[in-house]
Amino acid sequence: MEQVALAAPGGDHSLWSLFWQAGWVVKLVMLGLIAASVWTWAIIVDKILTYARTRAALTRFEEVFWSGQSLEELYRTLAERKTSGMGSIFVAAMREWKKSFEKGVKSPIGLQNRIDKAMDLALTREMEGLESRLGFLASVGSAAPFIGLFGTVVGIMTSFQAIAASGATNLAVVAPGIAEALLATALGLLAAIPATIAYNKLSADAGKLALRMEGFADEFSAILSRQIDEKVPVRAAA
Repeated sequence: MEQVALAAPGGDHSLWSLFWQAGWVVKLVMLGLIAASVWTWAIIVDKILTYARTRAALTRFEEVFWSGQSLEELYRTLAERKTSGMGSIFVAAMREWKKSFEKGVKSPIGLQNRIDKAMDLALTREMEGLESRLGFLASVGSAAPFIGLFGTVVGIMTSFQAIAASGATNLAVVAPGIAEALLATALGLLAAIPATIAYNKLSADAGKLALRMEGFADEFSAILSRQIDEKVPVRAAA
């Protein structure tokens, strides 16, 4: 087990000095927690901006879709560029629609099922993108306090070993070593609290976006179902 030198009374007890005076195990724990905290905030900022852009894109698409523009014209416009959100769902459905009519539709029920599956797959891909890296926030929120506690336990153990070896037991000598160990717990909480709050908030936001896209998919499926009924005659059973 590593030994930690006790800080002399009246020495530098800033956070920076406490970090450098800690043992290598505690240093690794602290560095890992700092890296997790930085990456957590990067994810939070990225998701906030992404969700804001997605909400704006959904609103713009809904305005265009319900403006009365021809579905064929809208499809040609969107098929020529990269789409996301409701646009991807719309393009997937229209692509299946056009492929089916080009080959000849024999069963309106089969066509409807294929269109619904195409929209479901497009929705799944969109949600995978929106929910990506949220699992990291959940992991940091649940594991960071325990990782910090591990660093604290190791730091306190080595501090007590150094105290026993030196024979110095007054508070001025013991306190710096304990402070070094507790710094790991503080860093664990510093990483875990924002990660937990952000995960809950971002998961709720992703769920709201999913509901909007699912609602559009259901409405568009109903529209296409009516058009299928008009275009494809139902054959009587033999």
